[in-house]
Amino acid sequence: MSDIITVGLDLAKNVFQLHGADGTGQAVLRKTLRRTQVLEFFSHLPQSVVAMEACGGAHFWAREIGKLGHDVRLSSPTWVVRFES
Repeated sequence: MSDIITVGLDLAKNVFQLHGADGTGQAVLRKTLRRTQVLEFFSHLPQSVVAMEACGGAHFWAREIGKLGHDVRLSSPTWVVRFES
């Protein structure tokens, strides 16, 4: 997992979707995480940019993931585009 540069995190109530990309933008990780698994996963991940849509719960997750050393960026919902593989 050391080649992951950017992580996109889609927040939901209980199940979160994660998409990791390397420096060239190629998908190197796709993962589904339960709410209880999110912080444990990010604690083992090397420092990276974590992007998520700004919503009610995003600020909580941004603070918690940021405490682990990641660069968290919140995007306006008008700028978020659905990723399809």
